Amino acid sequence: MSPKVSKRKIIIEKLLHKYRLVILNEDTFEERVSFKLTRLNVFVLSGVASIFLIILTTLFIAFTPLREYIPGYSSAVLKKEATLLLAKTDSLQNIIQVNEQYYSSIKSVLAGDVSTIEFDRDSIQRRIFSSEELHVTTTRADSILRETVAQEDKYNLLQSSSVGGGDITLSTPIKGIISQDYSVQEKHYALDIVAEKNAPVLAAADGIVIFAEWTAETGHVIILRHDNDLITIYKHNASLAKTQGDLVTAGEVIATVGNTGELTTGPHLHFELWADGYPINPIDFIDFN
Repeated sequence: MSPKVSKRKIIIEKLLHKYRLVILNEDTFEERVSFKLTRLNVFVLSGVASIFLIILTTLFIAFTPLREYIPGYSSAVLKKEATLLLAKTDSLQNIIQVNEQYYSSIKSVLAGDVSTIEFDRDSIQRRIFSSEELHVTTTRADSILRETVAQEDKYNLLQSSSVGGGDITLSTPIKGIISQDYSVQEKHYALDIVAEKNAPVLAAADGIVIFAEWTAETGHVIILRHDNDLITIYKHNASLAKTQGDLVTAGEVIATVGNTGELTTGPHLHFELWADGYPINPIDFIDFN
């Protein structure tokens, strides 16, 4: 027999050699439990137990919160919070971008650095149906009611006109003499109305104050934003009665007539009307006399 074969036989015999594991009572030496074991059985049982423990540990790490305490694994709560913060950050970036565009357009309005187009009453009104399409017929009662309302409006102190298809009614911000008309050629996108100093300036329509500050050229300026992308601007005021963010109603006092700023020669109101980002002639919608 060769040495290699004899050596292999010896190893196999050692692996298969039987041993007895006995558990005795220490006082009486009574045999309690005994096991017949071989080296091979011990190796197999140890390997199976190790594999079972590895699988069980992996399952605990993968499907229980215990993995958060192991270096290299991220917390589920932190991951959820990070996802929410990422979504909020993206939303805030969009809001900031919209606000920057809006403030940029407000700066253009204040500086008058915009392109202009001519508006008339028909183009600014958004008509959905014509009278022919609606086939409206009037009755004698309707005619009498229309005449009654017209007579009552004749004595209304605040003459007004609708802009945007009747959705917004503009009231007179102040009564006075027009010293300079609206002119696209001269880039004077406003009406200058001469009035007594400290006379109240009224809001032309319901809206919100989006600008109420001092500027070197136009003094105290207040800008209101209304529905349908309509903006009204009041410049050269002596003082302002509202601040940015205030809600105002049509006819409410928002400032007083003044002579502030470099581009003025006397107490007057510089009034601008903008629709959809374009200046329009206020005289087409408001009676200042």
